[in-house]
Amino acid sequence: MQWKRVILLAGHYGSGKTNIAVNLAAALKRQGKPVVIADLDIVNPYYRTKDSEEELRRLGIPLISSAYANSNVDVPALPQELYAVVDQTDTYAVLDVGGDDRGALALGRYTPKILAENNFEMLFVMNQYRPLTRDAAGTLEVMREIEAAGGLPFTALVNNSNLGAETTAQDVLATAGYAEAVAKASGLPIKLTTVKESLYPELKEAFPNAVPLRLQNKRIWN
Repeated sequence: MQWKRVILLAGHYGSGKTNIAVNLAAALKRQGKPVVIADLDIVNPYYRTKDSEEELRRLGIPLISSAYANSNVDVPALPQELYAVVDQTDTYAVLDVGGDDRGALALGRYTPKILAENNFEMLFVMNQYRPLTRDAAGTLEVMREIEAAGGLPFTALVNNSNLGAETTAQDVLATAGYAEAVAKASGLPIKLTTVKESLYPELKEAFPNAVPLRLQNKRIWN
């Protein structure tokens, strides 16, 4: 699968964007590509890219995140190194954008340079089983709020609809119509359908764009 240099993932709280960001960075690294992952989250949600710091270090993937990640301090501060991420045009950058429009506000300071290079993709990670994204109308509303806050347009969708470890193949299959409805309403393609690794053999024919996803902070893509 082809990727632009800067890959941003944003979505509603609990959509699973952090897990996908870590898996994607690992996949790019295993393809021999230079890659860095950055956590733009300043609102201290439950999951953080920094939770996977040890495994990312083992893979040789630099992680840039706030010094206050994984602490009880909620300070809207991002490290200066993040500016190098958007300037370093020979390295892939996976950016985990904060949840909802409030989290996307941090993206605004980097938007002009990202737009100027014009080698980015902004992926909206959606999970039909989350409260505010259960239908196309609600999902589109969340998308527009994030776009307005961050200043970057979404370029594609990621259907990451799941119920965590309890997800069955039928749970994923049941979201196909939802994903198509969001695609039609937004005018954006569905770039990925992420599925739990154990379900991938069962679902890969139903979803040609399916990729196997390993669970947060356990093991990541081979």
